[in-house]
This record gives sequence, structure tokens and C-alpha cells, in this order.
Amino acid sequence: MPDDSYHTIRLLLASQDPEEILKGLRLVAIEITKIGSSEAKPLFEMVSSLFYIDALERPELVPVIDEAVRLAATFGGWVIPILIDHLDAGDIKAQWAAANVLGRIGADAIDPVSKAYASTDNPRLRAFILYAFGKIKSPAILKAAPAVIAATQSSDLEVRDTATRTLGKLAECIPASALCGELKQQFIKCLRDNLSDPNASVRAKAIRSLGKLAKYGHMTELEQKDLKPVCSKILGADGNNDWDCAFIVRKEAGEALAYL
Repeated sequence: MPDDSYHTIRLLLASQDPEEILKGLRLVAIEITKIGSSEAKPLFEMVSSLFYIDALERPELVPVIDEAVRLAATFGGWVIPILIDHLDAGDIKAQWAAANVLGRIGADAIDPVSKAYASTDNPRLRAFILYAFGKIKSPAILKAAPAVIAATQSSDLEVRDTATRTLGKLAECIPASALCGELKQQFIKCLRDNLSDPNASVRAKAIRSLGKLAKYGHMTELEQKDLKPVCSKILGADGNNDWDCAFIVRKEAGEALAYL
């Protein structure tokens, strides 16, 4: 890449003006077509620096973050190990962004991300990897299901919470014909078990994911029938006045009930 192009992009991406940064990202995309993604490591380093933007402090930069995530996924498979390293970067903003880029890369990311999950016992890193699994919109994500199922029973709250959410995200991508038999029963059982979790966030995600199993055609009529009174109990609509005390759980139960 010519030095003047590099300099221009660097200045634009360092700007505080959203339009200037977006202009820089457009120039990055053009340069990639010229030099090839495999030769674009300096460009990727500049783009990934935008992952550290705090969207709550700078909401006007949300489109910049979104475009940086989209663009980062176009660099190719060579960035996957770098993104996995970002998942352990210690900055939650960069970790969320890296997980979303891995999701956009898709099926090619599943095996290396699964390997990273299996090779660590760091619960924080595992939680971000589980989140990344939920962002991969490919039927091939089925191969990650056993690890996610096991994680729903983790003693670590963040891992358990994220895994419970991720099962619902997997249900969106896996064809009903592929999620069947014992594996589907494991999905249902661990989610039903987590309806009794002491943490309201886990319970909310459990009933949401069960609702997604119904919504995306993974439940038989009998399984849907069995889930209906569970939702009614959470809502306190079964006449026993034994509803879930957390509003977020009741809200998710009401939404799940619409698919039953």
C-alpha cells in the first residue's frame, strides 16, 4: 500500500468525526481490493482499533463500529486467530466486537473457535466464545451444540447465562430436521433445568430459548403442550399464585407463550 494512502487512512480513522472515520473505512475497503486481504494486516490493525470505541459515551459513533465490524469480517480467515485473541483482550467493548466479527465470518470460524474453547478453562474467555457461537448464522454451528449444552450447567454465572442464551441462537440456525433425537432432548432438558436457576437473567434466557425451540419448529405438539403450563406458571396465570418474581422472566414467558 502506498505510504500516502496509509497516512490518509490513518488520519481519517483517528478522527473524532463519524463521517471522516466512515470515509476512512471506505478507503480501507478500496485498498483491500487493490492489495488483497492477505496483505492487509496494517489495515486490519487500524480497523480493529475502532472496536475499543465506547458506544455509550459516543452514541454517534455506533454506525462506525457497525461498519468496522462488517469490514473486519471481509479480511478473510487469517484474522480468526487474531479475533480469538481479542476475545481475551480484557476490554469488553473489543471483546463484543471481535465476537460479532467471528459471527459474520461464519462457518469457517467454528472449528478454530471450538478449539479455543476446548483449550481454555478461563470462564471469561469461554463466555465470549459462547457468545461468538451464537453470532454464527450457519447450520454447521450444530457441531458446537454439545459444548454449549454442557456450559449451561457451569458453576460460573457468566458462562451459564451466555450458554443458555446461545442455545436459543443455535435454534434459529439449525434446521429442524438436524436438531432431533437425544440432542434435542438435551437442549430441552438443560433449558428446563435452568428455569430453576437462582439468577433471574439465566431463567429469562432459559424460557426465551425454549420459546425459540418452539418458534423455529424444533418442538413436537406434545413438547409444546408440556411447555405451555410452565409459561403459565411463570406468569401466575395457572391460578396458584406462584409466579416468577422477576419481571424479565415473566416478560420472556409471555413472548414464548405466543409460539405454543
